[in-house]
Amino acid sequence: MLVTAFFSWWYGAGWEKVMASFGTRQTAVMELFSVTQLLRTLFAPWRRIITYPGASLAERMHAWGDNTFSRMIGFVVRLFVLFAAGCTMLVVAAITVAQIVVWPLLPFAVPGCLIAGLAI
Repeated sequence: MLVTAFFSWWYGAGWEKVMASFGTRQTAVMELFSVTQLLRTLFAPWRRIITYPGASLAERMHAWGDNTFSRMIGFVVRLFVLFAAGCTMLVVAAITVAQIVVWPLLPFAVPGCLIAGLAI
């Protein structure tokens, strides 16, 4: 009876939980890297480093150049972090797919390993 309950859970609710974990894992990676905040602030200045313009045209041009450079640095850094988040999401997706494929075979691994161990 216990074996029947195990197999009914393993190939029923257990497998469904493994498949449902894909979305949960992707959401966790997105929250870990703060993807929505990075996308929202993609063109924001880096670390709020802002130069305020002065009264003269030279000071305004200098402030514009500094602020543009700060925004470019912020864009590049955020883009690299978004790239790392994308790579991590791909790895998590590949691991989840591998887990979904291997899940139905795992109950047969224990007897298979025992037989292989006795045969050697």
